Amino acid sequence: MSARKQGDGQPEDGGATAGKRLKIAKFSEDPEKKGLSRRLKDAEISLPIVYGTIAFYLGRKASDGLFVSTVIRSQSHKWTVYVRGATNEDLSAVIKRVVFQLHPSFNNPTRVMEAPPFELSECGWGEFEIAISLFFHPDVCDKQLDLYHHLKLYPEDESGPQSTKKPVVVESYDEIVFPDPSEAFYARVQNNPAVIVPRMPAGFNISAPVAPENTSERERGDTKDHPLSQWFMNFSEADELLKLAAARQQPFMEMIYEN
Repeated sequence: MSARKQGDGQPEDGGATAGKRLKIAKFSEDPEKKGLSRRLKDAEISLPIVYGTIAFYLGRKASDGLFVSTVIRSQSHKWTVYVRGATNEDLSAVIKRVVFQLHPSFNNPTRVMEAPPFELSECGWGEFEIAISLFFHPDVCDKQLDLYHHLKLYPEDESGPQSTKKPVVVESYDEIVFPDPSEAFYARVQNNPAVIVPRMPAGFNISAPVAPENTSERERGDTKDHPLSQWFMNFSEADELLKLAAARQQPFMEMIYEN
């Protein structure tokens, strides 16, 4: 998949990873929960996401202190790791919390984000793999999804001085697929712009079992006006992928329910 940055300038060498369809396993057959919510058999709900890092070099003064002070050494770069909507929509209707597992050298390396935007910022000098665990609302899925992202601080071309103005940006695009979703899940997200839902037959309707979303609260969870949004990758095929995914889900001629 090709990608380009949304801002006018270009970031230092980073990269974008082509998308994958990550199909979540179906609900476990818990006999106590079975029957609490009917399921839309053979349907799929999808959530396109982007996860990645943006790293800024803090300049020569920080680098010159690398061999002098371990405190200064830890300040050579400032970086942010995040999970966002593919089109910067709020993900909180599906994702309940995100856990970032940092390198054990960090204080409190397990960071839990209970509300959007799902992100954290830190300072450091070394690159390492960050484990990202997504946890979903009870009517979405009872299993977590584990992702892995390599924090990149330095551009591929290290022949010249690293810029303090242009960050190193690395992002991955994936589509999380929830098979046989519950009616409750479908009802909550059927009009949510972050989610791809199946097209139902004419006249088919499921009323939402919960109160309507608070629009002002929902808008606070998107990343459209994020301070780093100028550096986010604009996945040029994202809109086409959303349309193709929606087209794959043809209207159901007959709805089959699982109790």
